[in-house]
Amino acid sequence: MGALSHLRIVEIGSAAAISYCARLFADFGATVQKVEPPAGDPLRRAAPLSPRGESAWFAFLNFNKSSVVLDRWDASASSRLTELIESCDILLDGRDIDAADCPPLDLAAIKQKHPGLIHLEADWFGDVGPYASFAATDSTIRALTGLIKLVGPTDGPPMHAPDFQTGILAGLWGFIAASSSALGRMQDGRGRASRLSIFESTIAVTEYIMFESFSRGDVMRRIGVNRFWPTFPVGIYETRQGWLGVTTVTPAQWRSFCEMLGLLELRDDPRLFLGVDRLQHVEAIEAKFLPRLKQRTANEWFAEGLKRKIPIVPVPEIAELIADEEKRARGAIVPITIGDERGFSAGSMQRLTGTPPRRGGKVPAIGEQQELQTPPRVLPLPERNGPNRLPLEGIRVVDFSMGWAGPICTRTLADLGADVIKIEAIQYPDWWRGVDRRPAYVLEKMYEKSVRYCIMNRNKRAITLDLTRPQGLNLAKRLLADADLVVDNYSVEVLPKLGLGYDVLSKLNPKLVMMSMSAFGAGSVHRDCRAYGSTLEQGSGLPSVVGDAGGSPVMSHTAFGDAVGGLNGCAAVLTALIHAKLTGKGQFIDLAQIECMMPFAAPWIIAHSIDGRPPTKYGNRHPDFVPHGCFRCAGEDNWIVIAVSSDAMWPKLATLLGRADWASDETLKTADGRRRIESEIEAAIAAWTAGRDAEEAMNLLQAAGVAAGVARLPIDLLRDPQLRARGFIQEVNRAFIGKHPQPSMPFRESAHPFPIRGIPPTLGEHNYEILSGMLGLSDTEIEQLERDGIIGTEMLMEEELVKKKQATG
Repeated sequence: MGALSHLRIVEIGSAAAISYCARLFADFGATVQKVEPPAGDPLRRAAPLSPRGESAWFAFLNFNKSSVVLDRWDASASSRLTELIESCDILLDGRDIDAADCPPLDLAAIKQKHPGLIHLEADWFGDVGPYASFAATDSTIRALTGLIKLVGPTDGPPMHAPDFQTGILAGLWGFIAASSSALGRMQDGRGRASRLSIFESTIAVTEYIMFESFSRGDVMRRIGVNRFWPTFPVGIYETRQGWLGVTTVTPAQWRSFCEMLGLLELRDDPRLFLGVDRLQHVEAIEAKFLPRLKQRTANEWFAEGLKRKIPIVPVPEIAELIADEEKRARGAIVPITIGDERGFSAGSMQRLTGTPPRRGGKVPAIGEQQELQTPPRVLPLPERNGPNRLPLEGIRVVDFSMGWAGPICTRTLADLGADVIKIEAIQYPDWWRGVDRRPAYVLEKMYEKSVRYCIMNRNKRAITLDLTRPQGLNLAKRLLADADLVVDNYSVEVLPKLGLGYDVLSKLNPKLVMMSMSAFGAGSVHRDCRAYGSTLEQGSGLPSVVGDAGGSPVMSHTAFGDAVGGLNGCAAVLTALIHAKLTGKGQFIDLAQIECMMPFAAPWIIAHSIDGRPPTKYGNRHPDFVPHGCFRCAGEDNWIVIAVSSDAMWPKLATLLGRADWASDETLKTADGRRRIESEIEAAIAAWTAGRDAEEAMNLLQAAGVAAGVARLPIDLLRDPQLRARGFIQEVNRAFIGKHPQPSMPFRESAHPFPIRGIPPTLGEHNYEILSGMLGLSDTEIEQLERDGIIGTEMLMEEELVKKKQATG
C-alpha cells in the first residue's frame, strides 16, 4: 500500500499537466480513473511513437492508471461520469485545455452533494486577462515566459526544447495544489477548488532571472549555444569521448578548473576572477581550454572533478541513462509495459524511503482497468476552523535549505499556510544573501539587499543558530522535537556530522518527515559531487535531444534544475506529510535533484528502450505540428514562436498569410502533407513576420485562432499584461530594499492569488520571538547567546569569522 492508496482520483479532459499530476498520485498508490472518449485521449497519438505506434509521452504520463471509456453521445454517459466523480476524492480537470469529448457535467450539483470533493482545473492562461482566450502550445508558453529567447546562437533564431516541459512543470504545481488540499481536508473536512495556470506555472523556472534582471538592470542577451549570463563557463563541451557539463560559479571553482587543465595563466589573470568578468573574454578563454578538454574522456574529467570539488558531470546519451545501474537501483529508471511492448521509463523522483513509490507499471489500453489493491476510503472529517483556513495551517517546518531549490520548496509550503522557520548562522547565512565577506559588503549590509533571497523566503520566520556549537545544536533539536518536517539541501554529510541525521531525529520525533535534497542522492556513489541547477540539467539526458540534428547537446537554461528540484521536493514532502497525518509515522526522503530532471527526457527513454534507435532531433521544428518554429519580427532580436497544433488551425494561418490556395489545397490539410513543403511555408511566415512588430504579429495570429507567443526576455514578464491583469506580480515593502515585486503561486482558490502574508525576513529577525515565545528562553539567556555568537542579526566579516574559529578551537 502506498502513501496515497486511500485516495480516489478521476481525471477528465486531455492535458499533459493534468495527466502528469494524476500520475504522481498513482505513483504512491492512489486509484486513478482516467476518462477517455472511444478513440482515446488525443495524447495517445503524440510523438515519439513506439514501433507499434504507441505514444511514449502518453505512456510516461499514464502508467498505473485505469481507463474508463465514456461516449459523450451516449445518453447514460453524464450520469455514469457523475457517479464516478461523486465517489472520488479528487477531480483533476483538463477540459479547458482539450475537452476530449468529455460528457457534460453539473459540477455545482456534484459539489453540493459531495462537499469534500477536491477539484483542480487547469487552463493555459487563467480565466481572465488579455491572453485568456489565446490558443497555446508548450513552445508558445515557454516563449512568453522567457525560456526561449536566451537559448541558442547569437545570430539566428533562438532554440527551444521539445514539447511537454510545461506539462511537467504545471503537473508538479497541480499535484502541490491537490495534495495540499487533501492535507487540509484532513484537518477541516472541506473540499477545495483550485484553478491552475500553465503559463504561470512555467514562470517558476524564470522567476530567478526575472528578478535578478530587476535588481541589476536589463543586461541579459543571448550569447551563444551553451553560454548563459551571469557566469562563465556554464556549458557543455566536447571531450576525447563524450560530452562534459561544466559549471564554475565561485572563484575557487574557477581556479580549480584552470589547475585541472594546466592553464595557470588563466587562473592567475586578475581580469577573470569573477564569472561575469569572464563573460567578456569568452572566445579567448575557450580557445585555450577546449583543446585541453579533448585530451581526456568525459568520465575521466568527472573523476578528476570529484577530487577537486568542481561541479562537472558527463552529459549522457539516452542509451547511457537506460543502462545506468544506479538509476535502475534507485527507481529513477523503471520497467514499463505498453500493450505487448516492454521498455523503460523515468520513474517517480519523489524517493520516500518509508513508503516508496511504485517502480514502473503498465499503461492502460483504452477502457482497461488496472488490478490494484484498494483499501477502504478515508472520508473527510466534519468542517471546522472556518472557511478561510489555509490548507497547511498547523504544519511546522524547520528549514535548513539555502539558495533556490530548497527555499522554493519551503516557500511554497509557507505560502500555503505552514509555519516555516528558516535557520541560518551569522557565520554562514543563506548563500543567496551573498558570499562576499569583505568589509564593504558586510558593513553596508548588502546581504540584506538581495532580491533573489527575498523572493525565495517570504512568509517565513528566520533565526540564526551556530550549529557547530552545543548551545546552537541543542536549540535546533528542541525546535525539531515538535516539528512536522525538516528540509535541507546541504551536501549529504553536513547534518549527520552535526548530529542531526535522520537516525537521531527520528528517535527524538517519530512523526518527523525529513528530506535531504542533494544532487545525486544520499546513497549515490556520486553523493559528494558538487552541483548547481545547470549541472542537474547537464546530467539529465535532456540536452541530448535538444538542438539540430548532428549538433552538440544543448542546455535550455542557466539553472533549470533548481526550480524543478524544489517543486519535486515539495511534492515529495506533501506526500509524506499526508502519510504521517494518517499514521503518525514520519520518514526520510532521499531526493536526488539530478533525477528530478529526467522526466523531461522520459519519452525518448521509453522509445529508445523499445526500438533502440537514437532520438530524432528536430531543432525548432516539431514531429507532429507543421509549421512550427521561431520567426524574426521587426526590430533588433525580436522573435515569435508560431505553431499550427491542429489541422483545423492550418487554413486560418494560410488565409492570414494571403495564401488562399494553400488554405483550400487538399494535399495540405494534414501535417504530413504540409511537411513536404515545410521550408516553403516557413519562408512565407518569415516574410510575413519580418515587417511586423512581435506583439502585433502575435495579436493578429491569435485573433485568427493560431497559436503564437512572443519570445520574451525574463524581465519583460514584469510588464506582461496577462500577469498584471491577474495580479500575479505582488509588491512588498521590506527593510533595506523598499518596494520590490514578488511572484505568486500559479494556482488560486479565488479570483485572487494567495496573498503574501509575511515580508522576507532579515538575518535573525525572529530570534527573540522564537527563542522566547516558542522555546521559553529568558531575556538573560537570549542576551548571553548573542554575546557568545550563537545567535545574531549581522553577518560576520572574513576576519571576524577567522577569529571566531580560532577562539572556539
